[in-house]
Amino acid sequence: MIEIIIEYVIALLLVIGGGFLLVGSWGLARLPSLMTRLHGPTKATTLGVGACLIASMIFFPAMEGTYSAHELLITLFLFLTAPVTANMIAKSHLHRQGRHIDPNPADDIREGLPQPSGGKTWATFDDSATLDQKVVSDL
Repeated sequence: MIEIIIEYVIALLLVIGGGFLLVGSWGLARLPSLMTRLHGPTKATTLGVGACLIASMIFFPAMEGTYSAHELLITLFLFLTAPVTANMIAKSHLHRQGRHIDPNPADDIREGLPQPSGGKTWATFDDSATLDQKVVSDL
């Protein structure tokens, strides 16, 4: 009886994971701009892979009798690296939009950002002219 429940839980996790993977991949292919396309792989696909890995973590000890930390480590690594990667891609996209060097400007990010309080600028664009001159002079 317990094995049937475990099989249903594993099947449910695999179906949920497959659904999240499908939605994330579809969003990556169909959404119009880079900033909206980031949500597909970083949110939905991460949850899909996580659900499949949790199903694997349940299957092997319950059905095969072997324990392994590989799936847990992969899940932790995925959940830690996906947001960092998305943040770096988003910041580089903001930087390219602000410099008007993006070959496919679909967002108009620089003109659409609200002014920060205190008379300061956004960190992505802070001292950009000075930084550009320093980078060019270092070359």
